[in-house]
Amino acid sequence: MGAPEPAREKTDREKAIDEWLPVSASRTAKWYYSAFHNVTAMVGAGVLSLPYAMSNLGWGPGITLMLLSWIITLYTLWQMVEMHEMVPGKRFDRYHELGQYAFGEKLGLYIVVPQQILVDVSTCIVYMVTGGKSIQKIIHALFPHQHINLTLCIFIFSSPHFCLSVFPSINFNSLSFISFAAAVMSLTYSTIAWTTSLARGAMPDVSYELRGSSSSANTFNFFNALGDIAFAYAGHNVVLEIQATIPSTPDNPSKKPMWKGVVFAYIVVAICYLPVAFIGYHSFGNLVEDNILLTLEKPSWLITLANLFVLVHVVGSYQVYAMPVFDMVESFLVKSVKLDPSNTLRRTTRVLLVAITMFIGMTFPFFGGLLGFFGGFALAPTTYYLPCIIWLIIKKPKRFSISWWINWICIVLGVILMIVAPIGGLRNIILSAKTYKFYQ
Repeated sequence: MGAPEPAREKTDREKAIDEWLPVSASRTAKWYYSAFHNVTAMVGAGVLSLPYAMSNLGWGPGITLMLLSWIITLYTLWQMVEMHEMVPGKRFDRYHELGQYAFGEKLGLYIVVPQQILVDVSTCIVYMVTGGKSIQKIIHALFPHQHINLTLCIFIFSSPHFCLSVFPSINFNSLSFISFAAAVMSLTYSTIAWTTSLARGAMPDVSYELRGSSSSANTFNFFNALGDIAFAYAGHNVVLEIQATIPSTPDNPSKKPMWKGVVFAYIVVAICYLPVAFIGYHSFGNLVEDNILLTLEKPSWLITLANLFVLVHVVGSYQVYAMPVFDMVESFLVKSVKLDPSNTLRRTTRVLLVAITMFIGMTFPFFGGLLGFFGGFALAPTTYYLPCIIWLIIKKPKRFSISWWINWICIVLGVILMIVAPIGGLRNIILSAKTYKFYQ
């Protein structure tokens, strides 16, 4: 591919559609908006499973993979930010637009869109389960003798999303306040998780042996743990959409404030992830559950408060991951199907997505297995190696240069992750399903 070609002028209809679609409707965001969105996108359900992932990896591999994932995903996120405005007069506001530039109009859509939809929808499903379990935990703490089934709790969690769906004026930029609240909540409940674990100290009979009952079980659990970590570090799927909300001029391109927000977000990620993973595993060893807050029971008021913070956070996270799906579906309907942009169209598509993710979450509420399966199968490609492939195609670093080697190492590691992690996650889902009664 030669030098980038200047973008063609958009028609009036295309400009009107861009102003209507939720991702490109507003470009007035500040750098700290990107920080809020990135923290909200990354620090979520995944952080609560990291001590469980450590129990399937052990100290050495666990620490290594946690730090390696932080470095690799920060590097690939930098690539995404840099590539947002590589063409003069053009902004790649959506992941698939960047893919189309690298792979071609049709092939780029076929490669990126299914992966991006799978990532966003699967994350929304996991957040449905996370929110439902948090509600269930809160109710159980307040009313110990009152039983409420998880299906009803997931339905309760879905209610605010149905309500938000009927407000057609909500776009990505207008979510900044929700993202700010969610980002504060994520930092707060992560701090509660690791400080409570630290105060409790190591259990008297704590064991750091791998939790599997056999070598084959440990192998599958290792695979699942890789998916847990991949899920925890995945925010790339919405990074271009976040950057699209930031204004840009030739003298002050959007990548400057965006990168500032990303660095801030990754510092917060490290503050949240590493203490939770290492201190939680140190305290409970191989007895830790797939959600650290389920393992912590005392002080009950503090754990209840932490679950409330998780609940607020995943409300915001769900919206951050749902917004690109809304944008893709609405874009397809008005650009390809030629439907007129309207509030009725927007309400219908959004209500349907919420209903679909709610139904799947109710049917398969297996938190640990879902993280491992989707973390490897869906999130690994768009986070660990697809940015590197696009970088090699567009930037064409010199063969065997440092940049060339780094990208190929990330690609190989990402492909391995994509292959093995879903195996462990699927096995955990199957094992959980054996004793599970649907809609219990």
